Amino acid sequence: MRIRLNGEMIDTAASDLAALVEDRGFDVSVVATALNGEFVPRALRAETKLADGDAVEVLRPMQGG
Repeated sequence: MRIRLNGEMIDTAASDLAALVEDRGFDVSVVATALNGEFVPRALRAETKLADGDAVEVLRPMQGG
């Protein structure tokens, strides 16, 4: 399926948000996720199904100031 991840169109075989985060190599314990503009808590990622055309944002904390 084709989705938009952090503004970039990608192809993925992940069927849910948890699999996508893991497959793309993000540290699952420190990222925040949103699907189509709605925040998705870590506990709900595995049950949050992806569909063709979805927009996913994965945000990581940054150090500095």
